[in-house]
Amino acid sequence: MQPISPELREWIVAQLAAGHSVAALRQSMQAAGWHDDATTAALAEVERSVTSRTGDPAASGAAVAKSVAADANKPLPGPSLEGSPLYLDAGDRRVQVLQTVQHPRVVVFGNLLDAAECEALIEAARARLARSRTVETKTGGETLNADRTSDGMFFERGESELVQRLEARIARLLNWPLDHGEGLQILRYSPGAQYRPHYDYFDPREPGTPTILRRGGQRVGTLVMYLQEPEAGGATTFPDIGLEVAPVRGTAVFFSYDRPDPATRTLHGGAPVMAGEKWVATKWLRERVFT
Repeated sequence: MQPISPELREWIVAQLAAGHSVAALRQSMQAAGWHDDATTAALAEVERSVTSRTGDPAASGAAVAKSVAADANKPLPGPSLEGSPLYLDAGDRRVQVLQTVQHPRVVVFGNLLDAAECEALIEAARARLARSRTVETKTGGETLNADRTSDGMFFERGESELVQRLEARIARLLNWPLDHGEGLQILRYSPGAQYRPHYDYFDPREPGTPTILRRGGQRVGTLVMYLQEPEAGGATTFPDIGLEVAPVRGTAVFFSYDRPDPATRTLHGGAPVMAGEKWVATKWLRERVFT
């Protein structure tokens, strides 16, 4: 499904704010020449947007308008790319911009970490690794997931000088408050290990999501940093857009998502490692202060 264009979003907001119903909008759009499937898709995106914010799919036109406008104007983490820079100032490091995608918003960075930092993170994490778990949106807890076969651990935010330095670098690079980030997660993928395609946001329809959101709201961005390259395999894949990012040491891939919806096209996964080991560090960014 294609996302709503900014122009159409503005028109929908204006019409709803004026008191028109979704049914009236549907009729107007069809009269204007929209095909039924396109009309349905556009209005469905609006309805999902308001449901994720208000919990009420039958909310009033004014509530829908407010929700859609809020989604359009919601600040998101991300680098400043005005003028198409080749390099970005991350405070203590000059980071390369290697590749960008507009929708979803994806940026591949080079030289985000040096070899010594990669090695230090791996060594600090190695003794604390355990089978990776995923957040369980049905309960608000964590669980083992057959789709994720890596080993991992979390550093507490600010746990060491190295962690503090990297967190400050990430916060500056992505223009997002340091305290809106979850703790840095380190993952090891052995031969055959993978993470099948998934979304990083928390599904608002699941009963455990309200418990998860109390710690800092929705996730709105993900940064995956490559600490050790495998001999083969292990790319970060984006199936909806046909993108694969090679896991080259010191590089990273960032992507953001403005709402918890597949329309963000942020379905992604870690392809199986074919030979060697892949190590990554992941930083998830939240809407608010993460506690």
